Amino acid sequence: MPDTTKNSIELTGAQRRLFTEVLNVMARKVAEDEPTLGVEFPHVTAPDGSWIKLPASLSAGYSGEAWSHGNWLCGFWVGLLLTCYLHTNEKKYLIWARERMRLVAQRADDPNTHDIGFIFDSSAIPAHAITGDRWYADIAMTAADKLRARIITTRSGAYLASWGSLDDPRGQCSSAIDTMANLSLLYWATTYSGDRSYRLAAEAHADMTAKAFIRSDHSTYHAVEYDVVSGARKRGYTFQGAGDESAWTRGQGWAIYGFVNSARETGQRRYLDLAEQLANYHMKRLAGRQIPPWDFDAMKADADIKDTAAAAVISSALLELGRLHPDGAAASAWTEKGLAMLEALCRDEFAREPLHRGLLKNSCYSKPHNEGVRSATMFGDFFFTEALCRVMLPGKFRPLTAVPTLA
Repeated sequence: MPDTTKNSIELTGAQRRLFTEVLNVMARKVAEDEPTLGVEFPHVTAPDGSWIKLPASLSAGYSGEAWSHGNWLCGFWVGLLLTCYLHTNEKKYLIWARERMRLVAQRADDPNTHDIGFIFDSSAIPAHAITGDRWYADIAMTAADKLRARIITTRSGAYLASWGSLDDPRGQCSSAIDTMANLSLLYWATTYSGDRSYRLAAEAHADMTAKAFIRSDHSTYHAVEYDVVSGARKRGYTFQGAGDESAWTRGQGWAIYGFVNSARETGQRRYLDLAEQLANYHMKRLAGRQIPPWDFDAMKADADIKDTAAAAVISSALLELGRLHPDGAAASAWTEKGLAMLEALCRDEFAREPLHRGLLKNSCYSKPHNEGVRSATMFGDFFFTEALCRVMLPGKFRPLTAVPTLA
């Protein structure tokens, strides 16, 4: 039978005080920033600490041979507003979240990107859980239909194409490790609608990713180009790592996060085992640190560039891995590791100073493109707050499902 008891994490008094202080500062900064944004959304911070903003309407697509992700971060700001509401119980945050959702909702029909998973799993889905308003669920279901439609079926399995129009051969053959963290939208859609095809698409993608993206040492590729007929991997490569064969730490985080969620939603032990192997690789390369470099194989001065966003993603994933793990000792160990990362982020990397408008300093959006290096990033701030919600507001932002009997 599913275990319904593993739903809260025991915190020390010092941890609770630290996390409460951070949530208080976050709520204040978000309330200060919201009236200044107009119809745009925070993206990454500039060197002076101010937000660089983008409209939610900025869609993904190719410009010649160059790919632009568009604004895939807009939903995360809605998630921060919802977290502030849960922490403070002040309705202004809920009102702001709904107003922001009206701007984000148009992206549910975007046919060009897997990132609609990120956009709506961070916004419409928790908003529906918190308010019960069907409007949010309808938006999320529209997005889930678009994500499910990105499935590419081959002789050896099926995967979700990550980037570009499916009429474009470049879009058909390419998939990214980030997609593992977008699968949450499909799992939710099955739970909400009862239509298992969403979950089957997610499972198929997870299985193909396990075969094509994970190297023998349990590091991961950022992206894979498939043969669309056979399903064979033609090449593994990177856009945001130090090299095609390097260990890009945020990509490792997306993989851990996605396989943990897949284990929870499917009850498949193989996904939990994969998540644990991926996490063990990450911990080994950390070598006692809490905050990873942006790429474990970066050289010279680049090796000193950290990525707090990767730490935030992995902290959230490890806390959930600890909740799910059927072995008590392993569950405690993973929970402690997730908490240690979260404490380090709160203690050493949280931007308490007023001039720095983001939450986490030293996030790294893309070092190869020199974008958002040593800055705050909207996705890093979101997964940081998600991890805080797991320990301080369990079941409020993400409803706590019963822990499945993994088989």
